[in-house]
Amino acid sequence: MGDSLKDRVRQKLQRQLTEDGPDPEQDDARIISVADDLEALELVQADDPLIEELAQRYLVF
Repeated sequence: MGDSLKDRVRQKLQRQLTEDGPDPEQDDARIISVADDLEALELVQADDPLIEELAQRYLVF
């Protein structure tokens, strides 16, 4: 992966999903939100304002 903001946000979201992992006994709203944000990130171009919004939300610098 490169070092673009989109790549750094993607790495952070993937790391959060891996570290927190899904709990098969309950739906964790935070995990669902992170997964939804990761999906949205994959759908946008590199200059989309959503990337900046997600970077701020997940404290990616």
